[in-house]
Amino acid sequence: MGREAGNTTPGGAPANRGAANKYLVAVTVMIGTLIEVIDTSVANVALPHIQGTFSAGQDEVTWVITSYLVANAVILPMTGWIGNFFGRKRAYIWCLGLFTVASFLSGAALSLPMLLAMRVLQGIAGGAMVPMSQAILLESFPPEEHGKAMALFGVGVIFGPIIGPTLGGWITDTITWRWVFYINVPVGIIGITMALLNVTDPPYLKKPEGRIDYASFLLLAVGLGSLEIMLNRGERYDWFHSPFIQILALTTALALALFVWRSLTASRPLVDLNVFRDRQFTVGTTLMFLLGFGLYGSFTMLPLFAQTLMHYTATWAGLVLSPGGVTSLLSMAVVGFLVGRVDLRVLVIFGAAMNVWSMWMMMHMNLAVDFTYMMDSRLLQGVGLGFLFVPLTAAAFVNLKPAQIGSATGLFNLMRNEGGSIGIAISSTVLAQQAQLHHARLVENLTPGNPVLQQQLYGAARALDTVSGLDPVTNRQMADGLVNGLVQQQAAAMAYNDVFHMLMISFIVFMPLALLLGGKVKKGALGH
Repeated sequence: MGREAGNTTPGGAPANRGAANKYLVAVTVMIGTLIEVIDTSVANVALPHIQGTFSAGQDEVTWVITSYLVANAVILPMTGWIGNFFGRKRAYIWCLGLFTVASFLSGAALSLPMLLAMRVLQGIAGGAMVPMSQAILLESFPPEEHGKAMALFGVGVIFGPIIGPTLGGWITDTITWRWVFYINVPVGIIGITMALLNVTDPPYLKKPEGRIDYASFLLLAVGLGSLEIMLNRGERYDWFHSPFIQILALTTALALALFVWRSLTASRPLVDLNVFRDRQFTVGTTLMFLLGFGLYGSFTMLPLFAQTLMHYTATWAGLVLSPGGVTSLLSMAVVGFLVGRVDLRVLVIFGAAMNVWSMWMMMHMNLAVDFTYMMDSRLLQGVGLGFLFVPLTAAAFVNLKPAQIGSATGLFNLMRNEGGSIGIAISSTVLAQQAQLHHARLVENLTPGNPVLQQQLYGAARALDTVSGLDPVTNRQMADGLVNGLVQQQAAAMAYNDVFHMLMISFIVFMPLALLLGGKVKKGALGH
């Protein structure tokens, strides 16, 4: 090609920045990625406080999360077109600026509708930032260092959901929920300044010709919007027993099918689906979908177990996750060096095996489990995630042309997010259904003729007689309530075990699919 490897992209095009500035570029785009990914989970722990501020119902306040996720999903596939149309640097800066302004207005919201509107803007701006950050990183680092670049990108994508609940819990507990959003403002201003100084557009970016494909945009927005609402509200509405969910499912299937048809037949499609013709990208994206399923499912369930059954505060529940973020960072640093030197399949299968081990530990937790045991399971998972995220991300893009990177990063991140949404939805459903099942089975033996039960009730009632000062009948009723509470706790603990067992199976299924990845990639692509 006549160019040194350090100055070219995978297809031989000039890199986005010279070697002297690549780490500044990495730090720059990591700022946007980190605050966007954190905001997908940081508000979760603040929902009860937001509900109290606006005197909203439980069903209303959950739209603070749902609105963000819907907007995020809709914009993700279109980021390649947005970057080409406006210029990637300009689009990134405008998205970060809009995200910062929307964060400030979310914190200053005077009503729930205003907060929801700002969360939609946050989701639109943030959803476009992450794929653009990944594309900028891939263009800034030489091909042989793409493993290192994706390790840096993984810091935000993996570490964000880990520190989000901890940070949100601490801010909400010590200051106010409004600062969950205000904190993005100074970080966003720093990110905008650094982007103005360090990011440039690659020379091969060309503005799309012709009219905007509004039909594709409408179909994509309706399809992905309906899918996200269905996943986030399905458990609340009892899934397909609800006409509302049935309509959403039908709308999702019809709109997305028409979108795919439109994208494959239009002369200038809004989203380039031809990237899926590349086998390596298709396999890598499929595996990333499965990783999102197990990753976000466990990220949601483990702190929920700690809070609801072990009575941890939001801050302490977040601390269960945080040490795993440290091991993720360390393993990513190691894997960033190994990518290009070790067979990708070996790295991915090792990472999946570590997650299987972690899920096995979680599925054996009970009501007597201590903080150290839960933290150890997360430490193992953190190691595994580094060995999964970096090689999968590096391998997925290895054969794509530079002009395809923008569309590919949007679709890649969409599949990870949708895998996470489905993982959380299915995990929540399994948790609710299995808790009812285990409760029914446990109470089968709690009959008036059970001598052990009667002995426990008698002992509890006698103990209450000495301390409560109430009559014997009331004390017996209180004893019955205590026993029922213990049964519900045990049933819930067993249901969590079932969820982690399901997530463990998902990582077991993951392992043979990893063999479909190309273990060896073309020379120069990743340092071979």
